[in-house]
Amino acid sequence: MAQSWKIYVVVTFIVGLLVGAGVGWTMVTPGTVSKSDYDAMKSNYDAAKASLDQAQADLNVATANLNTATANITKTKADLENALKRLDDIKIALVATGGYVPLSTNLTGEVTIGAILSLTGDLATYGENEKVAAEFAVAQVNEFLKAAGANWTLKMVSEDTQTKPDICLQKVESLAARGIKFLVGPLSSAEIRAIKGYLDANKILAVSQSSTAPDLGVDGLPATDDYVLRFAPSDKVGQGPALGRIMYSDGKRYVIPVYRGDAWGDGLEKAATERFAELGGTVLEGVRYAPEAVEFSAEASNLADKVSSAVAAYGADKVAVLHISFEEAVTFFTASNEYAVLKTVKWYGSDGTALAGAVLSDPITRAFALEVDYPSTIFAPTRSAKWGLVRQHGIDVLGREPESYSYAVYDIVWAYALSILTVDKYDAEAVRTVLPTVVKSFFGASGTIELDAAGDRQAGDYDIWAIAEISPGKFDWKHVGVYVLATDSVVWE
Repeated sequence: MAQSWKIYVVVTFIVGLLVGAGVGWTMVTPGTVSKSDYDAMKSNYDAAKASLDQAQADLNVATANLNTATANITKTKADLENALKRLDDIKIALVATGGYVPLSTNLTGEVTIGAILSLTGDLATYGENEKVAAEFAVAQVNEFLKAAGANWTLKMVSEDTQTKPDICLQKVESLAARGIKFLVGPLSSAEIRAIKGYLDANKILAVSQSSTAPDLGVDGLPATDDYVLRFAPSDKVGQGPALGRIMYSDGKRYVIPVYRGDAWGDGLEKAATERFAELGGTVLEGVRYAPEAVEFSAEASNLADKVSSAVAAYGADKVAVLHISFEEAVTFFTASNEYAVLKTVKWYGSDGTALAGAVLSDPITRAFALEVDYPSTIFAPTRSAKWGLVRQHGIDVLGREPESYSYAVYDIVWAYALSILTVDKYDAEAVRTVLPTVVKSFFGASGTIELDAAGDRQAGDYDIWAIAEISPGKFDWKHVGVYVLATDSVVWE
């Protein structure tokens, strides 16, 4: 700054001399200037010109130095930002593996998250399983926080959505009124659709364990207005192609879909039948029913007519029923049991019924499922020591095998805790930003978790479960096979 001031003074002074010399020269009458005066004026002019040239040179050097300094500052700033990002990445990785806790924290006392679960209604079995897994995760998180010397503990408040979209929205609004900004669930895609606008508008983050409807994925993670993440793959890239391959590899060439008319049912039916058709199969006219239906006599009769026609034309061994349902399967199977023709073809289920307690416990439903085979797909968790720990806890508490999404719920609780620990504040926007990176370094009960551009879990393998008589008079869901994504193949046990 001092050098620039000096240059300015010199340049101003020289310009003044030159202007003055020029004015003086023009005011002299031609022929009246002596030789000595001319020489003196010429000498002054030359000296002023030399000073001006030097000042210009000094200014050029100073400008170059300033440009270099500016470039260095810009580079240093970029280097600093990159270093800070690398430090954040290391911090996130260490937090995710339990190796780092901030020495100081802004958070103290209880940090509350909400769990919106289907404790009653069409998926009550799943809701019960998932509540047990979530509570187990909270207890383990708090042990970790205590051992690490954190100044806060995690608390979970649970609400029952009854698997109904309108009630789900009411529960979310109630939790929001209590200041809760982080939600585990909900389970179904129809519920996600009902609450998404409210979540986005109020910056409340929900991580669903099992919503898979393709149309709910929003590309551009983290999208500025998308506050829904999903720890299950979209059916477009996951379960739909898996079901299509399973039916076709099983020798079926004609399929009649029967499905819930909601976001999940419509999306899965489309994804599965499209893949089946790509492989060479034929999709026949199906039966779409209202999700709020409570009896299915008309639908069962309609389905029986369609199956009769297909069997007559193509043979029972080539025809399949793709059944996309929640636990209303009990009522649907009871109605279908009245038609002998519906027991002559193989039925295939999905993650809406795999390991469902209601299907297993009802005698008529169980008998019908045994007669039509009813292999049902569900996302396959990685079978690790952590998976075994969560599984055994679920069996000890409820006496049954947890379904895959219970492991995802356990992981969601941990993902929230580690992300909140990382950002060191109760801020849904900040947590949403770091959570995808946090889970990359976290091996959960469901396995590795990597979210795609839409905030959905990347596709993986699918377990296949069916009801079996595991000992005389004793029935249970049995693992009968797996769809392997890497080879697009089915391995039966």
